[in-house]
Amino acid sequence: MTMETVQADPSALGGPALFDTMSTMRAMRRLKPDAVPDETIDQLIQAAVWGPSGGNMQCYEYVVVTDREVMARLAPLWKRCVDSYLATTGKYAPEGMDEAAYGRMVAAIEYQRDHFADTPALIIPCYRFPAPRLDEEGLIASAQALGPEASERMMTSQTRFQALAEGSCVYPGVQNLLLAARGLGLAANITIWHLFLEQEWKQELGIPEDMATFAAVPVGWPQGNFGPVRRRPVADVIHRNRW
Repeated sequence: MTMETVQADPSALGGPALFDTMSTMRAMRRLKPDAVPDETIDQLIQAAVWGPSGGNMQCYEYVVVTDREVMARLAPLWKRCVDSYLATTGKYAPEGMDEAAYGRMVAAIEYQRDHFADTPALIIPCYRFPAPRLDEEGLIASAQALGPEASERMMTSQTRFQALAEGSCVYPGVQNLLLAARGLGLAANITIWHLFLEQEWKQELGIPEDMATFAAVPVGWPQGNFGPVRRRPVADVIHRNRW
């Protein structure tokens, strides 16, 4: 696997502004401690709310943490989660990423870990997927439409289907939030490390037991500069018409 630096193409469909935003949307983990105004955070949540929502159910909620005392209580949880990640999945550089570049990324992760209490804002996207409304007639019609083999496979893949259904209702909005942050000059990065200790996070933040959390997004003004992302070449990932 190879990586390339992605530069925005001003001639791309949609004009240069959006594509420039996307092509310079690095994960920015070194944040200034300066506060982010509430109205600016509201803009980020508004962008998230504009995102697609499966079935237009809109069952999302966003926990926004800006209080320093609350952030200080979350910092030890963040440290435990990051340390767990760096000891396992994060121990090795991804294939195609050189060790020096990965070392710089780990250094940024460790910086964010060690300065988490100074994070200006933390956004936790949540979702409570409603119970499905099913009846016998509908279940019979569904089985007939899918056929017996596919119906049986669906019965054994409900856990994965449920996870994907929930995620598809949440993550488009999170991506909108990240795009809005970049457009406003804010640094942000999406993580799911909090899931290692999700119950502890939910308890600390008073999140209801039946509400699922999908990310922890630190937000603030960047210490460094935005720059082009490094991604796999488009030609390496496209399968036209079939695999």
